[in-house]
Amino acid sequence: METLREAAEAALREQVAADAPEPLRRALHELLVHQVELEVQNEELGRAQLALEAQRARYVELYEQAPMGYCTVDEEELILTANAAAVAMLGLPCEELLRQRFTRFIHHDDQDSLYLLRLRLLKTGAPQSLELRIVKPGCEPVWVQLSANVAHAEGGIPVFRLGLSDISRIKLLEVELRIAATTFDSHEGVVITDAGKAILRTNKAFTRITGYAPEEVAGRQPSVLKSGRHDADFYASMWDSIAVSGSWQGEIWNRRKSGELYPEWLTITAVKDEAGNSSHYVGTFTDVSARKSAEDQIKALAFHDPLTQLPNRRLFTDRLEQALALGYRHQRKGALLFVDLDNFKNINDTLGHDQGDLLLKQVAWRLNSCVREGDTVARLGGDEFLVMLENLSDDSLDAARQAESVGEKIRLALARSYQLNHSEQRCSASIGITLFGGEPHESSAEPLKRADLAMYQAKLAGRNTLRFYDQEMQAVVTARSALEVGLHTALEQRQFVLHYQAQVSGQGQVTGAEALLRWVHPERGLLVPADFMSIAEDSGLILPLGQWVLEAACSQLAQWAQHAQSAHLMLTVNVSARQFNQKSFVDQVLATLVKTGANPRRLVLELTESLLLSHVDAVAAKMTALKAKGLGFSLDDFGTGFSSLAGLKRLPLDELKIDQGFVRNILTDPDDAAIARMVITLAQNFGLKVVAEGVETQEQRNHLASQGCNDWQGHLFSRPLAIQEFDHFLRSGLD
Repeated sequence: METLREAAEAALREQVAADAPEPLRRALHELLVHQVELEVQNEELGRAQLALEAQRARYVELYEQAPMGYCTVDEEELILTANAAAVAMLGLPCEELLRQRFTRFIHHDDQDSLYLLRLRLLKTGAPQSLELRIVKPGCEPVWVQLSANVAHAEGGIPVFRLGLSDISRIKLLEVELRIAATTFDSHEGVVITDAGKAILRTNKAFTRITGYAPEEVAGRQPSVLKSGRHDADFYASMWDSIAVSGSWQGEIWNRRKSGELYPEWLTITAVKDEAGNSSHYVGTFTDVSARKSAEDQIKALAFHDPLTQLPNRRLFTDRLEQALALGYRHQRKGALLFVDLDNFKNINDTLGHDQGDLLLKQVAWRLNSCVREGDTVARLGGDEFLVMLENLSDDSLDAARQAESVGEKIRLALARSYQLNHSEQRCSASIGITLFGGEPHESSAEPLKRADLAMYQAKLAGRNTLRFYDQEMQAVVTARSALEVGLHTALEQRQFVLHYQAQVSGQGQVTGAEALLRWVHPERGLLVPADFMSIAEDSGLILPLGQWVLEAACSQLAQWAQHAQSAHLMLTVNVSARQFNQKSFVDQVLATLVKTGANPRRLVLELTESLLLSHVDAVAAKMTALKAKGLGFSLDDFGTGFSSLAGLKRLPLDELKIDQGFVRNILTDPDDAAIARMVITLAQNFGLKVVAEGVETQEQRNHLASQGCNDWQGHLFSRPLAIQEFDHFLRSGLD
């Protein structure tokens, strides 16, 4: 400044004459000095302005090129400015971005958070920040850290300066860390060791499985868990595999802190450093005790019967094949006994399957008690059992005697009474026996087939007996199989008919008839129920067959109702225990009556005494429901079983029938005569009608009449007749 002033004074002296008045010279001097000062100030101002413009340009450059997004938003959330990073984040060209609402780019779930931030910013004036998601058009949301402060534009209008930092990678790392932490604390046990196999870290599952807390095993070797079940060679092989391939996995037994041994599935992985050396080892394992227990249970289910725990067919067949091979090699005989319970279906049908299961368990126990420790008892299913006797005599005759002795022991054991909860039951068995062994290439199917055939022979012999296999049995069983196939065909082709046997009163009048099933066999002619009913029961065909009988009988009742000579007739229809025990039986009967138009007051359902063995309340309920609709009930074969008189009293019966077995010898057998007399007296006391079946002679009729029985059925009056013959019989009347 002084230099300029000196220069100005020098210039003034040159410009102002020496003889100029002093005041003028001073005025000119001051003017020149002021001018110089202005020029100096202008020069300094220019330099300052250049510096400011350079600084502003630098700021703009930094603002535009900053890696962090910056933008300014007005009070209405319109974007006023945005740098390149913000433009890139928001995904629109700058000229389109400006004057867009900033909230347009915010994920809808984060809108409320941004609104609350804005309120806090206006209220406190302090900088605020939060994490939210930016939604770029056509792209997935991006996580950003938003920092905000408030400024005031001209007129005091607030504007918001926003900073946007992309934290997507940080968020991704956080997720990965959470996943890693969750994985580490998953249900799998994890143990991490250093290169020297000293334990560094364990997870919660490790403690849960082994019982050891982290501090109890830190610094120790994993051998603290050794069970003692594996030798040194096992562990050496395991670590050799890790050294070669970098990992090992397999099943291993370890010991918990409590001392309990347990199996685990273990994976060990080596962690390598930059030089390729193992720096750490990571072991992950799961307790497979439950899985191995389940596997054992699956094996038990696969090879054993779940009810009796006896070997099933699969396991028995395997043992039989081994026995056949050993028998041939050592020329020793064995025996196979096929045991089938007699009339077991009746127990299931009358007492229920739960009681049947109790009986089967007792049968299994009795069978095991009758054989040696090395013999095999198996259950095929249902009421069929197999017994295999090994290492019998090499002489066939002696081996047969040994097998027969065991078979008889079994027969007697199974024939004893069974205690089922509060009731006592009896159930015998039919046993088929065959020898095996000594024959080359004999398959397991052959002795099984022979024993099965022998068992059917025992059934045909009257049950509760045993039979050895012989060649003639094959023909019998083949015929039975053909008969079962024929039953299916008979139902499809309507080969069944009903015959009717008259029921006669003491006045000689025909009061009704019993409907009796007949099978018109295309090859064997007319078959009675005794020829095929047991097969129908065993095969389950008794249900559709029983329904057919009911519909046919009701249709006939409806036809009789249209004629004066037959409109008064009662018709009795036999109902099996299995048919009656259906839950829908009552509905089926009522639906059949509606379908055929039969008068329910003319229909009598004939039940067997086996229904009285149990579930009397359920039986009585069904009978009562049908009786309310007008149906009648007759109890067949009374006196042949073990009926409870108390149970009999609770049933809404209309009549009792004297079994023809007692009527046949009523004149010669005092016991039969006494039973018949007891049935008549019982019926009279209960107010029931009594009907005698199988009356064939006048003497039998007279004797029964003298005892008070005045309703009969039998060949003395009429044999069972086809419907045309029966109608003719009605028209002609009794002789």
